[in-house]
Amino acid sequence: MDQENFSALKSRAYNLDALRGLAILLMVLAGTVPRGTLPAWMYHAQVPPPNHVFNPNLPGITWVDLVFPFFLFAMGAAFPLALSKKIEKGIPLSKIIFSILERGILLAIFAIFVMHIRPHQLSASLHAATWLKALGGFAILFLVYLRYPKTWHPSLRITLKIIGWVSLVLWLAFMTYADGSGFSVKRNDIILIVLTNMAVFGALIWLGTRKTHLFRLGILGFYLAFRLVYMQWNIMQAIGPTAEPARNIGSVLYLFTNQTTNWMIKVWEFSPFPWLYQFHFLKYLFIVIPGSIAGDFILQWLKKKETGPILNKKPQISITLAIFMMLSVVTLLGGLQSRHVFLTFILCSVMALVAIFLTRHPQTETEKFIRNLVLWGSYFLILGLLFEPFEGGIKKDNSTLSYYFVTSGLAFYLITFFTLLIDGFKKQKWVNILILNGQNPMIAYVGMANFIWPILHLTGLQSVAAKIFSTPWTGFLWGVIQTILLALFVSVLTRKKLFWKT
Repeated sequence: MDQENFSALKSRAYNLDALRGLAILLMVLAGTVPRGTLPAWMYHAQVPPPNHVFNPNLPGITWVDLVFPFFLFAMGAAFPLALSKKIEKGIPLSKIIFSILERGILLAIFAIFVMHIRPHQLSASLHAATWLKALGGFAILFLVYLRYPKTWHPSLRITLKIIGWVSLVLWLAFMTYADGSGFSVKRNDIILIVLTNMAVFGALIWLGTRKTHLFRLGILGFYLAFRLVYMQWNIMQAIGPTAEPARNIGSVLYLFTNQTTNWMIKVWEFSPFPWLYQFHFLKYLFIVIPGSIAGDFILQWLKKKETGPILNKKPQISITLAIFMMLSVVTLLGGLQSRHVFLTFILCSVMALVAIFLTRHPQTETEKFIRNLVLWGSYFLILGLLFEPFEGGIKKDNSTLSYYFVTSGLAFYLITFFTLLIDGFKKQKWVNILILNGQNPMIAYVGMANFIWPILHLTGLQSVAAKIFSTPWTGFLWGVIQTILLALFVSVLTRKKLFWKT
């Protein structure tokens, strides 16, 4: 790589940071929504109010169901940016693979420790001592995962890191929890465990297929084969060989399934460490791999990104495209949650075709980049809508193929929107708080339960807020305020170059 491209590569992809920041802050906000009192679209679609009983047969998605796939997509998009730098530096492949595995271990430890410092895990009654413990756990994470500034003396950095790790081990060894038990690897954050699997398998897949999108997508076909066989096996187990009215066909399929696919079922169900790895976790590669393709486009764009004007098209065209990107998200959520599936398909298809038309004849590198995002986003979005009837309609839990493809398409669209806003219209300041939080997502993920809430309770502000924000919608407003407080806290740390990294 020449010096000019290397310098360009060092610039950040703020569009990706903004997507990641949006995902993490919406994830935090979703955790503050008052239970059982607001409309169904304010909660996970399969856990509706007022009782929030999980119903796996209830189709639809809400904004709450978008935050996790958007974060997964952003993780996939980061692989090319992070790993390509190591490749360009000439780091041996074996060391890169080791760094990927090392990151997986650190994320797994993070997933375990986070759940061991959550206030509701520490005590059934949240008293001052509980909140102080929560703050103590946050401080330990700070020492362990902080990327210490190089301006700090090496001996200070090493000492603080050792103190952090020793404190973490002692905490896990001696702390008892609300149920009277102690440390357990099964007490972990499942979201972070899934991210751990994606960080390892997704990065390794990108590393092995970095020169070809086709084979990377082909890997999804292999996983799809296992998924469909497992689905069929479950159906046949339920039907049985003598079930009516499908006795004849059931007998044949039941015999075939048990005799010829038994090894595939064993692969699906095998796990030496079920708390850490399960084959079905890999289903989220259907989001991470499309994300990695977006990351390839971002990498190419950063290498060639213009220093002058980046959009040759008329401003009205870019504004229209930006509006269509956001309108597609709103239309899809409203349409699929209200179950106007065909109308949603028509409207989203029309908007996709218009977006493709608006991006025709790209001239600058940024316009070519946007063109690729729109094409791939439209493809995955329409593919997901075509899969919508399969598996009983789109669902986050248990997640469906439609869910993976639709959310991947929307993630492409949002990166397009942020690219237009940040790089095209030069309005980075409008979303700077998203960017800063997207650059420091680990702190944002833990900060609400282990910093903001303890501070609010220990100072008595939470009691005052409970009296002021006493209705369902004002309760949601209080959740927004808390999320903003967290976002500002993380922004300050990011500006001071205090990052948590694995």
